[in-house]
Parts: sequence; C-alpha cells; structure tokens
Amino acid sequence: MVSNRRQMLLQTLNMGAFALPMLSAKAETTQSSGRLVLVFLRGAYDGLSMLVPHGDPHYVAIRPNIAIPKPDGTLKAALPLDDTFGLHPACADLLPLWQEGVLTAIPCAGSPDATRSHFDAQYHWETGKPGLSSPSSGWMNLLSGLLNPNATAHALGVGESSPRILLGPQPVQLVGNGLLATRPGTLAETKTREAILQLYAGNEKMANAMLEGAKNRMDTAAMLKTPPMSNNEQQAANNGAGSPQGLALDAQHLGTLMRQNRQLQLGFLSSGGWDTHINQGNATGQLANNLGNLSKTLLQLRAAFNEPNDVVIVASEFGRTCAENGTRGTDHGHGNVMWLMGHSVKGGQWHGRWDGLAHTKLNEGRDLPVHHDFRAVFAQAMARSFGLTPSQIAQVFPSYRWDASLDGLFRT
Repeated sequence: MVSNRRQMLLQTLNMGAFALPMLSAKAETTQSSGRLVLVFLRGAYDGLSMLVPHGDPHYVAIRPNIAIPKPDGTLKAALPLDDTFGLHPACADLLPLWQEGVLTAIPCAGSPDATRSHFDAQYHWETGKPGLSSPSSGWMNLLSGLLNPNATAHALGVGESSPRILLGPQPVQLVGNGLLATRPGTLAETKTREAILQLYAGNEKMANAMLEGAKNRMDTAAMLKTPPMSNNEQQAANNGAGSPQGLALDAQHLGTLMRQNRQLQLGFLSSGGWDTHINQGNATGQLANNLGNLSKTLLQLRAAFNEPNDVVIVASEFGRTCAENGTRGTDHGHGNVMWLMGHSVKGGQWHGRWDGLAHTKLNEGRDLPVHHDFRAVFAQAMARSFGLTPSQIAQVFPSYRWDASLDGLFRT
C-alpha cells in the first residue's frame, strides 16, 4: 500500500503545485546570523592581474608582456586603489564597492600545502585539510551541521552534482547551472514518473526519495522562471556549466533561492577557465574577459547578500607564477589573492602581509608566499557571520590556527 506521504507527493506533482515546504519553515538561526557564500575559481586565477601591484618596482620587469600599466587615467591602465595596488580595468564595476568600503583583498593567502596539482589542491580546499587526500566530508557540509544539526538543508550549491565541499552527512540543496536551473527535469512528466515508480515497487524509501527529489527540482525551476532572456544572458548560460560567462546567471539563481529560503545560510558556486598558461593577455584578452564576468557576478551577489553579516568570498586553489612564462601566460604557483565582500567587511583597504615581488621574498623564488592560511580567513568570516568561537570552528577545520593579524578584517 502506498503511504500517505507518497500519496501527498504524487498529488502535489500531478497538480503542478510548486510550493516549497522548506520556504514556510521558520529559520532556526538568530536574526543577527548572516550568510556565507564562496565563489571558487577553478584552475587557479591570476590574482596579480586582478589586484595589480603597480607600486612594486619588479612587477613590469617580470611581466614584460602581460603587466597591467600603472594608473594613468587611460582605459587600459590599472584603476588606483592606493600606492601599492590597483584594480584590473576589466573590474571597473568593482571600484565603487572598494570606495564604499565593502570590498577588500588579502594578497598572500592560500593553502599551506605545496602541491601544484589542481586535483589535489582543490580537494584540500574543499575538505579543509591541506596535505591530506584521505576520504573526508566537505567543510561546508560540516559547517552546515554545526549551525543546524537537523534534517533540513542549510547549504546550497550550483551544479548538477554536489561538489566535494558540500559532500557529507548533512542534506544540501542543488540548483543546475545556467538555464538548466529553470528546467523541471524529465520527472515532471507524469508517464515518465509513473514508469520509474514501477522500478521502485516494494521499496517505499527509494520511491519517496525519488518523488521528493522530483518535486524539489520542479519547485526550483518554477521559482526561477523569468521572462524571456536577452541574447547576452542566453550567451552567458550557453557557454557551458560553470564557465566564467555563465557565472553571473548562476549567482542570480543562488541569490534568488537563498533570499526565498532563509534557512539556506551557506552558498557555493564555481567556474572553470582560469588556468591561463598561454596568451593570458593583459588589459584585454582571455583573462580580462573572465575578470569582467567575475565583476558582474560580484555585483549580482552584492545585490542579493547585503545584510549586515553576509559575507561573500572569492578564492582559487592556488595562485600563479609571479613572472610570465615563455608563452605569455603564467604557470601554477602557490599564494594568491582572496577577496571578501560584505557590509561588515572593513573594505577600501587591503589586509594582511605583503613583502613585494623581489626574488628573495617569493616562495621558491617564483610564487607569492602563503602568509595567511585560507582556513584562518574563513574562520574570521564564520566568527562574524555566525558568531562561532575558535573551538567551534575547529570542528570544521581541525588543525587550523587563528590568525590574529587578520583581526581587523571586519568592522567591530
């Protein structure tokens, strides 16, 4: 006999009722709790092109073809932030956020592990365990359980499959990339759904799980239905899942769902296309195009996550070489620039340690060093957004150390 719950799910699906039960549930966190969103740039973006060290005397010498010109008011020159750093001209949309004091950068952050393997480094970042490649839950999944140890999803990821950072014992919610997010899926068709139910005959648990998943996909698609998109938006969505071109649309969907469902406190989206070994470009070119798309993404996220304790962080698995290579690109490095955005961020200035680009100051004479462990950066954000103590954060990052030099990262 079919259970009452199964009957209810079938009735809801067949009637086309798209109400999300999770949206009516009362949030379990305090009113002061914020939301934390991570934008992860897979492939290792070149932070020294986005945060341009124009004040360093070695910068142009080690990047003769790809350096961004010093600020001089022209369209292809860096936008001045201070005497040390400038902003890539493709990121002009972000300059008002810097001037408003809601955007900041940490120039030498990352994983303390020395690997230059994309696969290993991303695994370390997403599990929060640099140097360890043994099976482990994702740190954002663990954080979700720490914030709300129940059977309700409190983390949202963009993609057709769950990224490592969200894998673990806690339930999470997923939304597809680009236009896939607005499609209800094949299970929206009654005949298809009934045929698959026959496969699960006698397995009540599996049948209910399938129906629940189908309903969530249909509900999400209904919520994100919008008027016909412009050609530019279609182009962005059609450039492939997780591309820099589609990142702003993914951010729009993430923001919409997390605004509607206040139980979702953690968000994750990522894009590829940042591994610029060849013809990286300077003020224009492939990297400039990616940075322009990233800027639009951050503007989208700023509009969606603008409450007092909301924090958006941009990071990559490692940085790139300080000097350009023989193919006018850059190779795998070590430290990189992390960005933080939010109302409580002490922006309009950069934070942390910067020793410059002299050969003796670089990691192995070629890369930015890691002066600030990425876990310590997230620890600061967790303390601000959720009020977590160092001992609570240690449940997410077991071997991290609090970095007191970053204590001024947020406003008091």
